[in-house]
Amino acid sequence: MSVNLSAFLYLVSAVCFILALRGLSSAATSRSGNMYGIFGMVIAVLTTFLGPSISRYSWIVVAIALGGGIGTVIAKRIKMTALPQLVAAFHSLVGLAAVFVAAAALYSPETFHLGSHGHMKCTSLFEMGLGTIVGAITFTGSIIAFGKLQGLVSGKPLTFPRQHQLNALLAIGLVVLLFIFMGTESTPVFWLLTTISFALGLLLIMPIGGADMPVVISMLNSYSGWAAAGIGFTMSNNLLIITGALVGASGAILSYIMCKGMNRSIFNVILGGFGTDPASAASASASASDKPVKVSSGEDAAFIMSNARNVIIVPGYGMAVAQAQHALREMVDTLKGKGVNVRYAIHPVAGRMPGHMNVLLAEANVPYDEVLELEDINHDFASTDVAFVIGANDITNPAAKTDASSPIYGMPILDVEKSKTVLFVKRSLASGYAGVDNELFYRDNTLMVLGDAKKVCEEILKGLKEH
Repeated sequence: MSVNLSAFLYLVSAVCFILALRGLSSAATSRSGNMYGIFGMVIAVLTTFLGPSISRYSWIVVAIALGGGIGTVIAKRIKMTALPQLVAAFHSLVGLAAVFVAAAALYSPETFHLGSHGHMKCTSLFEMGLGTIVGAITFTGSIIAFGKLQGLVSGKPLTFPRQHQLNALLAIGLVVLLFIFMGTESTPVFWLLTTISFALGLLLIMPIGGADMPVVISMLNSYSGWAAAGIGFTMSNNLLIITGALVGASGAILSYIMCKGMNRSIFNVILGGFGTDPASAASASASASDKPVKVSSGEDAAFIMSNARNVIIVPGYGMAVAQAQHALREMVDTLKGKGVNVRYAIHPVAGRMPGHMNVLLAEANVPYDEVLELEDINHDFASTDVAFVIGANDITNPAAKTDASSPIYGMPILDVEKSKTVLFVKRSLASGYAGVDNELFYRDNTLMVLGDAKKVCEEILKGLKEH
């Protein structure tokens, strides 16, 4: 395959990736967006495989077979609730790949057409060093994020005195080492740069609490894109540069949107300084079990909703864990048959990653026009008869508006407490992922329906058919 043809096919692939991002911006076009992405990646892989710079195929075939096999097994076994930690794990691999490519280029610059030992250009050394820094931070940061989401590492902020000062010192040290590396092409300096970057990745993510993990995943996605772009510069591969920049920029934009949804500072996210402080964490863990709670049943919930005119469904991570979306849709269809107006309210950080609830509802064939974002539906709760909260916790907690000491204070929430009746489906009265007791449990207009979300929906469905 000629160089010109390879460049043209890479351009076609890049256009497909742009169309994929455009398609993924809406639930209605997400399927076509995925297809564009798959098509673009197939073109990119085949073009690289048949390119003029490839002389031996044995190791490439082994790598494709191994990676494809592992990916197939994971895709078949992974549960929807485990997707956030899977995404974090994939981000870590992209970051580690950037480090490996930079190391390979340092030890064998001739292979990458970067000159010879001791005679590499400063620009090439800068690209290698910067790609290594971003890749190493992405790798260890993603490992910590994976551990927190998987429950292997505590979801509470892990802090120690003068942590931010240490992070700043390490960041300054990385800048100094990068310039030294550019001037000396020193292998020991490169590995010191890499080691400090690994440590900084750990220190940036450790102090971030569980409630903020959706933003962390989004930001690490951006980091992995910039790491891939760094690989592209090292390998002089325009497609990697373009696609890495696309992923990096889109991840950064999504992180900004998520930060607005959680009332966080984008700069604090980048610097790893927006975790819960110890005082607020302690107050968050305080129990409120002595407060009065109204507990209801699925049969009572069915009676209340069958006599309502307007119902808003608020899904959360508990629905995902119970895989209750199909039972919920059947319940909603029955309510519609009784003339009840039903819509869904989605918070930007419902679940553990952006779009989590949208994907689950789409899987259950819920019409797109019935699924509304926070800013489009929040003003309607005041005129709603029933807010049916199923497995959502922190995103409905009034403490975000009333308790300045709360770790979720300032985060925009769904105003479900303004509804005439709140039916809250949850396994227990335990706090949410942020470790904050939910004031909504104890409001006069709240009825708790305790139990597995899927079983509760099935019980309500049975009650609706009997009324």
